Amino acid sequence: MTDTKLVAVIGAGTMGHGIAQVSARHGYNVCLYDIDLGIVERGLDRIRGNLNKGISLGKVTPEERENALDRITLSSELGMTVGSADFVIEAVSEQIDVKQQIFRHVEANAPAHALLASNTSSLSIARIAAAMRDPSRLIGLHFFNPVHIMTLVEVVCGPDTSDETRDLGLAFAHSLGKDPIVVRDSPGFASSRLGLVLGLEAMRMVEEGVAKPNDIDKAMELGYRHPMGPLKLTDLVGLDVRLNIAEYLFQALGSEAFRPPEILKAMVEAGKLGKKSGQGFYDWTEEGS
Repeated sequence: MTDTKLVAVIGAGTMGHGIAQVSARHGYNVCLYDIDLGIVERGLDRIRGNLNKGISLGKVTPEERENALDRITLSSELGMTVGSADFVIEAVSEQIDVKQQIFRHVEANAPAHALLASNTSSLSIARIAAAMRDPSRLIGLHFFNPVHIMTLVEVVCGPDTSDETRDLGLAFAHSLGKDPIVVRDSPGFASSRLGLVLGLEAMRMVEEGVAKPNDIDKAMELGYRHPMGPLKLTDLVGLDVRLNIAEYLFQALGSEAFRPPEILKAMVEAGKLGKKSGQGFYDWTEEGS
């Protein structure tokens, strides 16, 4: 599907640099954008680190690493980034107004044939698309962290998303070696809604002293064959991210299952955000964590 097509990735953070890496590894040219070139360069450094680790594990050759890196260009100018793109993937913070502003700009500058997609994990595609002249062009492509390892992509169709846009999103996900599922635009989609309930209940169990985080995680890993327990996953995703999603789903669905536990709010307030801060339900400063 590539034919040297160009993928514009808006946001060079955790998800954005991962999407850029996978796209480049599968033969696409990539333009990676963020508001500051320093942020983009840090994203590229993380891509290089991932590829170097792949070499050490025997999963990537040095030639493949160099080919992927050669396909990536960096940008801090949004209009230039999307001006000739075939696929535009937004991966910025989960703030509806920020995403709406981005897609107003993208729609005005990207080619008419370009796929426009948001990597949102929970926000309404319809609400994001409300800022666009043609909401049929927008779709959700919810990748999972780490993008170069996780195979699932949720293809989220808003009420106005066209069949053509859906099919293009599915084809793009398949071209990256992903295994997509199609879900209707509803709060939390499928994965965030189910995964968050499990994570929040695990936090309540820690609050109540039912068991230590490691033992709660082990219960799901060994008892239900989950590859990672819900609390360690929360640390990887970021406690602040989980809190934002919980607050949104609690408001949107009105279910007590999504009410943020006090332990989550307290840890975020204390700056214990998980792996990225070094401390969450686990101590990530310890070797081997």
